[in-house]
Amino acid sequence: MNKFRTIVWACMIAVMPISAAIPEMKTDKERMDSFITALIGKMTLEEKLGQMNLPPSDDIVTGEPQSSNIGAAIVSGKVGGTFNVKGAEKVLALQKLAVEKSRLGIPLIIGMDVIHGYETIFPIPLALSCSWNMEAIEKSARIAATEASAAGVNWTFSPMVDISREPRWGRMAEGAGEDPYLGSEVARAMVKGYQGKNLSANNEIMACVKHFALYGAPEAGRDYNTVDMSRLRMFNEYFAPYRAAIDAGAGSVMTSFNIVDGIPATANKWLITDVLRNTWNFGGFVVTDYESIKEMTTHGLGDRMHSAALALKAGTDMDMAANAFVSTLKSALEAGMVTEIEIDTAVRRILEAKYKLGLFDDPYKYNDVRREKTSIYTEENRREARKIATETFVLLKNEGNLLPLSKQGKIALVGPLANTAANMPGTWSVAADFSKYKTLLQGLRDAVGDKAEVLYAKGCNLTADAAEEAGATMFGRAMRDSRCEEELLSEAMAVVKDADIIVAAMGEASESSGESSSRANLELPDVQKRFLQAMLATGKPVVMLNFSGRPTVMSWESENIPAILNVWFGGSEAPDAIADVLFGDVNPSGKLSTTMPRNMGQIPIYYNHLMTGRPKSKGHNGFQKYRSNYLDSPNSPLYPFGYGLSYTTFEYGELMLDSTELNTDGTISASIKVKNTGGREGTEIVQFYIRDMVASIARPVKELKHFERISIKPGESKVVTFKITIDALKFYNSSLEYVAEPGQFQVMAGPDSERLSVKEFILQ
Repeated sequence: MNKFRTIVWACMIAVMPISAAIPEMKTDKERMDSFITALIGKMTLEEKLGQMNLPPSDDIVTGEPQSSNIGAAIVSGKVGGTFNVKGAEKVLALQKLAVEKSRLGIPLIIGMDVIHGYETIFPIPLALSCSWNMEAIEKSARIAATEASAAGVNWTFSPMVDISREPRWGRMAEGAGEDPYLGSEVARAMVKGYQGKNLSANNEIMACVKHFALYGAPEAGRDYNTVDMSRLRMFNEYFAPYRAAIDAGAGSVMTSFNIVDGIPATANKWLITDVLRNTWNFGGFVVTDYESIKEMTTHGLGDRMHSAALALKAGTDMDMAANAFVSTLKSALEAGMVTEIEIDTAVRRILEAKYKLGLFDDPYKYNDVRREKTSIYTEENRREARKIATETFVLLKNEGNLLPLSKQGKIALVGPLANTAANMPGTWSVAADFSKYKTLLQGLRDAVGDKAEVLYAKGCNLTADAAEEAGATMFGRAMRDSRCEEELLSEAMAVVKDADIIVAAMGEASESSGESSSRANLELPDVQKRFLQAMLATGKPVVMLNFSGRPTVMSWESENIPAILNVWFGGSEAPDAIADVLFGDVNPSGKLSTTMPRNMGQIPIYYNHLMTGRPKSKGHNGFQKYRSNYLDSPNSPLYPFGYGLSYTTFEYGELMLDSTELNTDGTISASIKVKNTGGREGTEIVQFYIRDMVASIARPVKELKHFERISIKPGESKVVTFKITIDALKFYNSSLEYVAEPGQFQVMAGPDSERLSVKEFILQ
């Protein structure tokens, strides 16, 4: 027996030999079940409720941890875990209280919002999805787990897998975009990266899939707002990434703030028990989002005790921050509102998670302070983050091949995002150390060295409204200049008059997207647009670097600015990565995982929509009466899903099928040849879509079913093949049965969701 388990077992085996306490079992699960059953048998009701309690940490900096609020609660057995503590020594102090001072010595689970990196910050998840590179995404999660675990964290509140077609919603930044297939691939990669092989190593941490469910579809794009949709839509369009993460072995799931079928997700038995546990066979534990049980009262479901009882009975196991389970379930049990079996079931799931993490064998598994000094923000990790960031940038426009830039002459770097290190990593960079990171100005100057001169002027503030800017930079990332707009512009004009080219760093600040960062208008703020107009009026070429955590409305920019590179928020190494692409050391390869609208009135706009009964005629450019279109705007997006340019060009051949008939146990090979017709090597993301032409319910106009990233040298051609099986044709019918129906289908292939070669086949 491992020496670190001694304290826990001491209470359990006081009256029996170890051999009686742990009979030999055939499987790991049987050994785990026996251990946990014995432990639960020793627990008081208060200790059980304590395991179900997840309060936020005091994040102790100085003093004796036992004297802190959370320290005292840990010693008394009223805490099952805590979250967002930074530093191995701090975590160790808390863990020692649980293991060495509490009656049963049950170790804590330590969580953190490690959303896209620990101190080595990777691009925001939305940007990562634009790489379409699952190997890179898994690697980013693996590095994040390695760093976080070195600091004592063993549980991450990630991945966020919410599908969203609503760019006004700021938390789109945390997900993988609008598509269920791509989102599912990303979800699997993230879980695998965090959890590794089996959670046995001390650099593997437990994933927490969030937010279950449907959080990405709030009315009006306003965070925490009402979500309402049919179950048919849930299963066919929104559930797939959650299911993929569960199938990948995710150890925990977090409920969402929103209602589902009129019931808050935290208390929705159909959602948590019927779907998640019974249909998808999820065996891990379910934790609430921050104070969501408390918010059930605001939703109108009763007082805190009633809400806590509803959440438990629905299948929720752990209460984050609301203090509801630990303070009310004893009374609820006495009143007959819940049963002890329901409490024991929740406790068992939490203890199983700790067992799988190896905390009962070694509660200090994640508390090696020496590893913390050598494993975080290493040169190797930074190199990976820089490389991955370059793959996420999407080249939207490059008129006259203005990009890449040459490292010569005078380059004017201007704009509100040009000289702010704290705004490079992006939202939810909880453990970031901004003092270590570069500004974009530093990145460009380092890149050109003495070959060119990089001039700088801020030029304008983020917004004209100081209060609005304060809301978008509230976490210590303020960058507002007190000078008036005219003074800032005058300074910039004096700088750019000597420049050969202008690079404008524009867009959003880090916290303009993320939680509680919904926007009603997604256009560039007027003060930034006026500044760009002044830059264009100089007659010098202008390159726009668009920083954003969501698709934004860029119709004016697309029409007027010759080159636009969407850089999202690229993480701690963003400045160097942007320089790599800007100067052509790396050829951009990112493609949009969301649709970019022409205007706000088109939202929600997404590629895999259903067909209306009165579609607009193909090829008709103007308004059509009695058709589904706008009087004042085309239906089409500004930039479609899957879109992205390169510094080279690719030519697609004709899509070829080796058969036009598919049997239920057969395969059709769909192949397309792609040739690099430009002058430099590039990476292309080849996309395959399918449309079900005749079905028992209306089906989308197309659905992504396969993609491949391929690198091609100048003049070289490669053939990409998609093996079509019946699984690619399945959907949930009106009875929520997962079926493939015989009939006519189209398969499409191309560089994005609009420029596609099409062929038809029949499912027999």
